[in-house]
Amino acid sequence: MGKFIYLDNAATTAVHLDVYKSMEPYFTEFYGNPSSIYSFAAKSKKAIEDARHEIASFLGAKDNEIYFTGGGSESDNWAIKSAAFALKEKGKHIITSKIEHHAVLHTCQYLEKEGFEVSYIDVDENGILKLEELKQAIREDTILITIMFANNEIGTIEPIREIGKIAEEHKILFHTDAVQAYGHLPINVDDLHIDMLSASAHKLNGPKGIGCMYLRNGVKLGPLLHGGAQERNRRAGTHNVPGIVGFGEATKIAAKTMEKRTEYERELRDYLIDRVMKEIPYTRLNGHRTKRLSNNANFSFRFIEGESLLIMLDQKGICASSGSACTSGSLDPSHVLLAIGLPHEIAHGSLRLTLAENITKQDIDYVVEETKKIVERLRSMSPLYEDFIKEQKEEV
Repeated sequence: MGKFIYLDNAATTAVHLDVYKSMEPYFTEFYGNPSSIYSFAAKSKKAIEDARHEIASFLGAKDNEIYFTGGGSESDNWAIKSAAFALKEKGKHIITSKIEHHAVLHTCQYLEKEGFEVSYIDVDENGILKLEELKQAIREDTILITIMFANNEIGTIEPIREIGKIAEEHKILFHTDAVQAYGHLPINVDDLHIDMLSASAHKLNGPKGIGCMYLRNGVKLGPLLHGGAQERNRRAGTHNVPGIVGFGEATKIAAKTMEKRTEYERELRDYLIDRVMKEIPYTRLNGHRTKRLSNNANFSFRFIEGESLLIMLDQKGICASSGSACTSGSLDPSHVLLAIGLPHEIAHGSLRLTLAENITKQDIDYVVEETKKIVERLRSMSPLYEDFIKEQKEEV
């Protein structure tokens, strides 16, 4: 096998070997349904509660405030839809941002068809929510604010504590999609005034198909899924015991390694950003320079198409993306890049590189060198770039 460098960790991550080992027995040895009353099922039930405790501890929450779901998208849907329908007698106004994941945006668009009103708050050129605009958007009938913790495309970390305070002062429920932040940033739900939080295991070296929602005690929401009495009557369906165990183990590992891991990733990220910005002209860094996830670098290269860049990087053994994995195949430019003010032609030339602790400085050097060559080659075939260079020379 030739060169292989995986730089799409915001899309998904490799399952940690210890996570995989922790899951194995619950496929073949302790396979009892935890809802059953016989003693064989007790092992599965205890494993679930151990994982719940691990996740609650990481969030500074109580064990009974953690509910297991099928992933981040389900958690987002549950939080937003259930809050909307539970509180519709009080009001039908929801506030979110223009750069949310589609699991939030599409849910809000669905609710608009059901008679709710949604305000989509602007962000600045770095992707940071405009707090004054948020405050001005609050109305008497505002029932929910849902703002992501950190953006999945450009890595910008939002002012969650400030948003939580605003929501609390106005007695409005506050939900945050923390899928990208969970396991990568310290999170304390009480300190940040969070009422509901979504997370997913596969973004932190856990298995796919398992997530959770933190739901503050006292917040009365109905279930999204109906059927059985699992998860204290709030999430029907037989528990995914191996997935839950893996989620708990991945959380334990992430909590233990977070400080050292993110420091290493941040150094690599900054090295990558510095090289690209210095060595590839007509390039823009997307997202805040420092208030960003430790492993995220997102660039826009003028005069090229991002899809062509990704294909050519793949030929060199480099896995990257142009944005959210959930919109791969779409010809439309990223809604996040448009929201931070990029014109369509520049937004189309974006590249997201998301690191992990197994990436080395030598890997980054290889990626930068290959990216330089590919960008140069693509620009050499662009009549727009040719015209731009001619104009630059004429001005000189």
